[in-house]
Amino acid sequence: MHPFRILANSRHGVPGVVVLPEGGWRRARAAITAWPGYAPTPLRALPEVAAALRMDSVWLKDESGRFGLGSFKALGGAYAVAGVLTRELARMGVANAATAAELESGRHAAATSGITVTCATDGNHGRSVAWGARRFGARCVIFVHPGVTAGRRAAMEAFGAEVREVPGNYDDSVRAADATARKSGWHVVSDTSWPGYTEVPREVMQGYRLMAEEAQDAMPAPPTHVFIQGGVGGVAAAVSVALRARRAEARLVVVEPERAACLLASAEAGAVTNVPGDLDTVMAGLACGEPSLLAWQELERATFAFMAVPDSVVSPAMRHLAWREEPVVSGESGVAGLAALVLAARDGAARTALGLNDASRVLLFSTEGSTDEGLYRSVISAPAVDIKGASPLLGADPLHPVQGKRLV
Repeated sequence: MHPFRILANSRHGVPGVVVLPEGGWRRARAAITAWPGYAPTPLRALPEVAAALRMDSVWLKDESGRFGLGSFKALGGAYAVAGVLTRELARMGVANAATAAELESGRHAAATSGITVTCATDGNHGRSVAWGARRFGARCVIFVHPGVTAGRRAAMEAFGAEVREVPGNYDDSVRAADATARKSGWHVVSDTSWPGYTEVPREVMQGYRLMAEEAQDAMPAPPTHVFIQGGVGGVAAAVSVALRARRAEARLVVVEPERAACLLASAEAGAVTNVPGDLDTVMAGLACGEPSLLAWQELERATFAFMAVPDSVVSPAMRHLAWREEPVVSGESGVAGLAALVLAARDGAARTALGLNDASRVLLFSTEGSTDEGLYRSVISAPAVDIKGASPLLGADPLHPVQGKRLV
């Protein structure tokens, strides 16, 4: 058994503020789609999941190949780095409106090499910021907490970033990055926001929106339900805005680890609420205890329900995707939505509460691939099927296509 929590949002549908203006979205889309190597990531059909859960269809947006960085966060951090550098060059009188192509060409390298960008990360956002800093010619310092794995630190260092460890959890590293930046004259490129700091996180979220727009473009019919990872809430809010922009009627379910469910806690309290402690969860990219201010302004009224899922369902979900006839590489945080869907669909009360049925078209996001190869291999190396041919995620299912398949 995998116990979970689900909370229907009593404020769903209440009018609110505009978090991501359309003009900012159009600029982000134009910029990112013009980057070298841009291509929409695949939308994978999961017919075996749909059949096992008695639904019309289940679709998974696969972000494992995004710009070679292995996660959707490549869309946000690097885009925001370019924005920071463009504004700083204008302030310095170097260039009034430098483009990403000009930055990448090294045309303003003498100036950008003296600019430092910084952030805190559990791994993926820092990798995007480091990648953007290297592309656009800036210095980069990334703050991490002790739980960030050596493999994820090495990936950031490979892009030239200096990685600094600070005590505590992710939220402590956010405060450390901000405090150091203030003292040193650096520029924070954070994917979370707080009072007085919203411009850059808004740019990050505008970048994330591209993932949701691509997914909707690729679906043969609009989704009825969308399960999306929580964390600080930035990507969930971006997906929400993208759905509403198309007047989609989909029910948005925000999924968090049970040990770091700050958005669910906020919904329960009716106001932004922090979750204290070490936030110890295998879903490292979602180990956040403090919601983003901007994200919460969107999610408090657009989310249909919040879910908190246990770590115990993560490895079965990862192995199921890895051992399919058409494998999907999805990391610990990447499978949160799939795990939540299976738990909710097989619980009578939750299924009814969410309105899941045989006509449901569900959109999921695998937000990361293998961002720590050693950890990923250790998880999926366990058998994906038992001796009776049962998926560790779906159980015995005669339609499951990978019975007896062995990992290579």
